[in-house]
Amino acid sequence: MYTYKSEILWVGTKFWSDKANEQDLEELDLLINARAAEGWELATYDYMATSSQIRGAFIVTFKKPAQPAIEEF
Repeated sequence: MYTYKSEILWVGTKFWSDKANEQDLEELDLLINARAAEGWELATYDYMATSSQIRGAFIVTFKKPAQPAIEEF
């Protein structure tokens, strides 16, 4: 069983294209590596462009093994 955590990573403002660029990917890598250092593993991500084509975001989901429940006596 796993515990899941989802985050929104907003990308830079776009005026001519809604596509992710190199800077957006660097920020995504930083987030993934920061969460990995906390014990989280990347489960899935998706790039969500906006209809106005100005600002999109990555929806990123991480997982890690759930802590076993501690029984009290």
